[in-house]
Amino acid sequence: MSRRVWLASYPKSGNTWFRLLLANLRADRPADINRLPTEPALASARAPFDRVTLVASGLLTLDECDLLRPAAYRAMARIDDPEEDAGAAGIDDTIFVKTHDGWTHNAAGEAMLGGADAAAGAILIVRDPRDIVASLAHHNAAPYDAAIGFMADPAARFADRLDSQPSQLRQIVTDWSGFQASWLDQRDIPVHLIRYEDLHADAAGELARALASVGVAASAAECTRAAEFAHFGRVRDQEKRLGFGEAPRPQLATSFFRRGAAGGWHDELSPEQAARVEAAHAAMMARLGYQLTERRRECA
Repeated sequence: MSRRVWLASYPKSGNTWFRLLLANLRADRPADINRLPTEPALASARAPFDRVTLVASGLLTLDECDLLRPAAYRAMARIDDPEEDAGAAGIDDTIFVKTHDGWTHNAAGEAMLGGADAAAGAILIVRDPRDIVASLAHHNAAPYDAAIGFMADPAARFADRLDSQPSQLRQIVTDWSGFQASWLDQRDIPVHLIRYEDLHADAAGELARALASVGVAASAAECTRAAEFAHFGRVRDQEKRLGFGEAPRPQLATSFFRRGAAGGWHDELSPEQAARVEAAHAAMMARLGYQLTERRRECA
């Protein structure tokens, strides 16, 4: 029976890049970015939820879906479905499932993602929130200030529109600090932490350590090759040539893989914008090893 591991991250923190590293681990040529596993490898996908519950999620309210999600994920973990597993981001007997959900609980008090019976563990990818601002604003076609406000909102949600049916189930993201705390402080499943900046500096090494943490065997040569095949410049070139189906607005030819840099906020945010991010998230930034500006440190 396959094991499931959550790939958890606040949006625009490197989850898709990590999925590309996984896709290239056993490859002998760079993986096609448009052939990444989709439905079974995405916690918020409607189709697997509908199949396992035998209920069309579009007929349910958002809260009713939330009440069923824990049982649905536990069922997915118990059922060996060759069709599902073939489309998942799997390595050996482990299926990696992407989620932007915080580790939250539904109205019945159940862990939304099903607790220990739904997954063997999680890999949590974090990124400097100042760098997320520009990426999130670009992704949403919104101003930087709107992205900063979203990241500081404990009630932040994805796919919660009521005037139409989003393609995914609602995701309770919470604010950036709350998201990280929800995963790091829960005690239901083990969590391995990766910082985007460390992944950027040593993709092969971080990949190897993450896989080891969830019991997946991978040689140094495999991890090095995966890092080379999934190098940001190579991935961005693929998107320029072929497009990327997971881009938020592919019809507008806007890029998903924007810069892939660490520390880009220095030339993208104004001092006032950076200060707003730091004021909202100083405690969690310090916990994760992100240095505050001199001005903010003096005020802390």
